[in-house]
Amino acid sequence: MKKKNFLILLCTVTTLSLSIMSCSDGNPKTAGTLRVTVIANTYDSVARGKYLVTIMGCNDCHSPKKMGPQGPEVIPELALSGYPAERPIVKFDSKLIKTGFAQFYPDLTAAAGPWGISFAANLTPDATGIGNWKEEQFITAIRQGKSKGLAENRMLLPPMPWQDFASLTNEDAHALFIYLKSLKPVKNTVPGPVTPDKM
Repeated sequence: MKKKNFLILLCTVTTLSLSIMSCSDGNPKTAGTLRVTVIANTYDSVARGKYLVTIMGCNDCHSPKKMGPQGPEVIPELALSGYPAERPIVKFDSKLIKTGFAQFYPDLTAAAGPWGISFAANLTPDATGIGNWKEEQFITAIRQGKSKGLAENRMLLPPMPWQDFASLTNEDAHALFIYLKSLKPVKNTVPGPVTPDKM
């Protein structure tokens, strides 16, 4: 009985050792470091992505807001979920738009101008946002300004400043995508743009 228990223990330890070594370069001193490095790199990418979303002002347009004591405040549970689908589309002053002016919805999630009316997209990982997107789609959208990141689609409309992001590094684009995918999904189907003739 003792011999049988010893053999089971030996097999378990051997299997565990081989599993850990297979995650490294084969050097017992670095066994398991690859897995730890991957976890650390993912954490670093999420942190970097959060930083980039903050300094790039993504919340300015993509997050619904409410008025607070210091002015507009992001509604935390709706962060980066885009123009709220249940909100009625407000009328914009077409006389001003015809003279070249642009106008914004009070929380900046919708804008109107000579291009028509555009609505900030849902950037959360829900199916109504970027939940089904591949990283390549995201990079195409943010660097090349293509709607839904598909080469055959229309260009992203103002005020999305995709031209400013055209030279994002691969690392930063990856970090943005990883961070957005880490958010809590928010179900919100943003309306499609309104063309100038339909305003």
